[in-house]
Amino acid sequence: MTGTLELPTWLVILAGLLALIAALDKLLIPGLRWLLRRRVNRAIEEVNRRLQLKIQPFKLTKRSVLIDRLVYDPEVLEAVEVEAATRGEPRAVVMKDVERYAREIVPSFNAYAYFRIGTALAKRITRLFYRVRVGYADNEALGAVPTEATVVFVMNHRSNMDYVIVPYLAATSSALSYAVGEWARVWPLETLVRSMGAYFVRRDSRNPIYRKVLSRYIHMATEGGVTQAVFPEGGLSRDGRLRPAKLGIFGYMLREFDPETSRDITFIPVGLNYDRVMEDRTLIRDLDPEATRRGALFATVTLLRFHFGNLVLAMRRRWYRLGYACVSFGTPISLRAYATENRLHFPSLEKNAFFDAVERFGQQVMQQVGAVVPVLPVSLVTTVMLEADEPLSEIAIKARTQDLIQRLEAAGAHVYIPRRNRDYAVTCGLRMLILRHLVAEEDGLFRAAANERRLLQYYANAIAHLPSQN
Repeated sequence: MTGTLELPTWLVILAGLLALIAALDKLLIPGLRWLLRRRVNRAIEEVNRRLQLKIQPFKLTKRSVLIDRLVYDPEVLEAVEVEAATRGEPRAVVMKDVERYAREIVPSFNAYAYFRIGTALAKRITRLFYRVRVGYADNEALGAVPTEATVVFVMNHRSNMDYVIVPYLAATSSALSYAVGEWARVWPLETLVRSMGAYFVRRDSRNPIYRKVLSRYIHMATEGGVTQAVFPEGGLSRDGRLRPAKLGIFGYMLREFDPETSRDITFIPVGLNYDRVMEDRTLIRDLDPEATRRGALFATVTLLRFHFGNLVLAMRRRWYRLGYACVSFGTPISLRAYATENRLHFPSLEKNAFFDAVERFGQQVMQQVGAVVPVLPVSLVTTVMLEADEPLSEIAIKARTQDLIQRLEAAGAHVYIPRRNRDYAVTCGLRMLILRHLVAEEDGLFRAAANERRLLQYYANAIAHLPSQN
């Protein structure tokens, strides 16, 4: 039997599309996946050949696998049973919370995105805005860090640019995994941050289940040898000074550390400083309880005005970027050596004794962080201008700054001198302050602008903790 079967045009088109999708799914997409996986693996092999600290297998594990490991971790399951009994709710309800927290915390590291895209962008952004320099580095001690140790960079927190500058400078050594606050949980920034290996942390959360999930992830990552970067201050400094450390993450890392059997953890103190912090006025404004809250429109206008002002300076050939941004790396601290020397076995300590031990260790690390914060031209000149009770000539400013440099260096501080020329360093700092109208000039004499003393103090505070011989 023969005949003609007429079909509607839309049905023929639909059937064709379905056939095309099936062909792509069975033939083309598997090939693309294989090609992409091959490129990623090749990139990882190439990166690992030049990295001092290799990318650990834990970091390359599929995110879904890490989430399952975290959700069904024995300690997490034990905490679920306790929480379910406390709430009087079914276990399944609490497990849903656990799964949600695990998906929120666990990153999805992409080595190709980190080294091919992330570090390239970081390099361009940092060089666009700053003259980036490494101030001090204990190269001998840093080079002696065992390759099998878990490395944790411990840093002071001056600006959101910290997240960009440190990975750029550390790109030849390792891939960093950051602990990032909830501010970054907005699309599409959240996806980018996860692909760079960062994990999200809810600051000051009191939820016991959340804290248990977070602590177990940090323990898993630390035991897995993941190189991490943490800001113990918990947020940006509002007044420029070092903030008291919040030692929760230290506690998570130390809780099960056994110097005999655990992988060693090496903490590297990192100090950062800037001639200009982009968020400086916003930060000091947060200290004023009477200040009115500004909306998104004001923030947008301020950002545009900032870039327009820099464009005008560039056209007039008076734009010197935002000055210097400097990072110093201190002497590594081995947790195994510290525990052995102080006869500490963290897992066996009672609760209060453990907290005391974490406090002592954390304070020691933070003291080392403060000690390596680099001294930059703007911090030097602002300190001199605020100490002066009368207008100063340029020669007087240079003389007082030179004296301050000598006192700081004699006390062991690390002063970054551009071009190794102290006179030029003072010129750079004074020029930056004049361009920002923080220092006024009249008849060859310079004085701190009366309405900008809080901002000047912000930059002087960056080195106020450093010892100097008066």
